[in-house]
Amino acid sequence: MSNEPLSQLSTELGAAPPPSLARLTEDQLSYLAGALSKERESRAAGLGEAAEAALGLVPALARGPVRRILFK
Repeated sequence: MSNEPLSQLSTELGAAPPPSLARLTEDQLSYLAGALSKERESRAAGLGEAAEAALGLVPALARGPVRRILFK
C-alpha cells in the first residue's frame, strides 16, 4: 500500500490522521482527502461571499480602505 493517500489526508487534516484510518483502502483515503479539500474550498468561498456582503454595511467612502485592510 502506498503512503501517498495517507500523506494527502495528513496534509488536509493539518495533522497525522488517527491510526484507525490506516485500515482504509487507498481509494477510500483519496476520496476522504478530496472531500476534505472540497469542503475547505467551499467554506472559504462562503466566507469570502459573507465578507463582501458585510462590506455593504460599511459607508461607500470607507469600503476601499476597509477592503484593503481585511483582504491583504
